[in-house]
Amino acid sequence: MNATINIFDLLVIGGGPAGYEAALTGARLGLRVALAEAGALGGTCLNRGCIPTKLMLGATCAIEELACQSRLRLASGAAHVDLAALQARKERLLAGSRKAMAEALKKAGVEVFAGRAKLMPGNAARIAAEDGEKTVGFAKCVLAAGSRPGYPRSLAPDGDAVLDSDAVLALETPPQSLMIVGSGAIGLEMAEIFSRLGTTVTIVEAAPRLAPSEDPEIGNALAQYFKRKGVAVLTGITAAGVAAFEGRARLSLENGEEFFADKALIAAGRAPNSAGLGLEEYAIALNAAGFIETGADLLAAPDVYAVGDVNGRWLLAHAAAHQAAYAAGHAAAVLAGNQAKPYAPGVIPFCIYGGVEAMRAGAAAEELARSGADFTVSRAFMAANPMAQAHGQTAGLVKAVWVDGRVAGLAALGHNASTLATPAAMIVAAGWTRQDAERFIFPHPSLDEALREALLAPAVRP
Repeated sequence: MNATINIFDLLVIGGGPAGYEAALTGARLGLRVALAEAGALGGTCLNRGCIPTKLMLGATCAIEELACQSRLRLASGAAHVDLAALQARKERLLAGSRKAMAEALKKAGVEVFAGRAKLMPGNAARIAAEDGEKTVGFAKCVLAAGSRPGYPRSLAPDGDAVLDSDAVLALETPPQSLMIVGSGAIGLEMAEIFSRLGTTVTIVEAAPRLAPSEDPEIGNALAQYFKRKGVAVLTGITAAGVAAFEGRARLSLENGEEFFADKALIAAGRAPNSAGLGLEEYAIALNAAGFIETGADLLAAPDVYAVGDVNGRWLLAHAAAHQAAYAAGHAAAVLAGNQAKPYAPGVIPFCIYGGVEAMRAGAAAEELARSGADFTVSRAFMAANPMAQAHGQTAGLVKAVWVDGRVAGLAALGHNASTLATPAAMIVAAGWTRQDAERFIFPHPSLDEALREALLAPAVRP
């Protein structure tokens, strides 16, 4: 049965952070909105990514805190986490969040279709639902299909010995040993969680340092942190292939070496969910990696926007939601016959979570150096920060990058450094000078003081 549904002002395909935000924003602006989601509301972020990972980091942080105080000979004992119980709690919390999302969409008047949507000619989409196919018309459409774990064929997971990030988050028993291929945020946060749980962890990274997209000082300091935790760190080494061997994972390197572990996690990146959306019906272009190409207004084609992970600009839930709100607002303005401005993302904060955390906002020193820009750098070290001292985590620093006497970028590594991301983004967006840092009062003692110390430290050319 193929029932035709009335035309909606806005059809949103995908119910993750981007799709959810687009739908609610559109409804708030007075549009008649429909949302199609083939899986669970919340997308990767809620169900298989950001939120489950943070629940696991939170549940295991007592292990890290106790270890830090034990190293200072201030405490003793052991903390144990029941991973199976944690998984059960995680599922309860995620189910509650999905229910709350569904209720919010219903209250806003958004019509939700449970099924996979595919674009059809003539501003329409066919939704394959359990109760049959439906055809939905739209004036404007937002593609928010998200992404999935990505990997070359030689590193393909088998769901048993070789896992992707979805599967590793579902483990109910910590493996005795775990190899992690890739050291972006996913790989490093998984290394943190499982090392806390007693797993012997090895990180394999093809780049010359951990967290290769971050400042080299951050990546090098992260390597030292993990080594002190007993995590083996192998950088500048390319994995040629991984496969199950006698019930374990065997990792082959390009130099012929082999490593074995009970499990391997492939955390080598993400791939867009751009296939099967009917993009060819609208001549929507993809880049070499399969991400949807978009213009200055996030349009991939007339009347069709692409936001979030599927356009590949930034694979971050908060960036996705920001793009989605813009797209819905742009659609509402155009439908009302008004002009709309191009998308301007502003300063986007990046974070890596764990025992020591990394954050970045604005330009990085390495990026400016490659461009030939004239810049200076100032630093403050976490060893002098009283809150870092209190928690026994004094590794790390705050690094400010200056162009023409104004802050162009901030990066940090250390205890709770992710909490600095929002003020850092605000400081960069405002283009603070040294005088601005002197004018504001920072609470004492606080981690925020490390930001102030970095801004007031002498700025030198690197």
